[in-house]
Amino acid sequence: MSNDVHNVLAALSAISDPWQPHRLTRINDYDVKVVKIQGEFVWHTHPDTDELFFVVSGELTIQLRDRDVVLGPQDMFVVPKGVEHCPKAENEVQALLFEPQGTVNTGDAGGDMTSPLRELGDDDRSDRE
Repeated sequence: MSNDVHNVLAALSAISDPWQPHRLTRINDYDVKVVKIQGEFVWHTHPDTDELFFVVSGELTIQLRDRDVVLGPQDMFVVPKGVEHCPKAENEVQALLFEPQGTVNTGDAGGDMTSPLRELGDDDRSDRE
C-alpha cells in the first residue's frame, strides 16, 4: 500500500456516501483517510490524539465550543486532542484526515454515525488495524 502512487481526486470520486472514511494510505502508525462530508456530524472528542483536517474542495465548518473554524479548499486545521468538535458542511466537502491507526470517527461519542474504516474499492470490508 505505501509504495503505490495514490491520486486523491480519484480516491474521492470512488466514495459515494458522506461520513464514510476510506484509508488512502498509511504513514508510520497514521492513516491518511479520504472522506466526503455533508450535513452535521456529532459532537465528540478524541481524548488521546490530535486530528488533522485538510479540505480538498468545498467549505467545511469545524464547530468548537468557543468558536467556529471555517475551512475552504486547500485549508488545513488541527483539532487538538481532547477538544470537543463537530464538523458540518452545507454542501459536499471532500477532505483528507490524518489520524493514528484505529481512531474511531466519532471519538468518544459513539452512536449511529460511527463508521468502520473502509478500504478504497472495497466498501464491504471494514478494517480497524
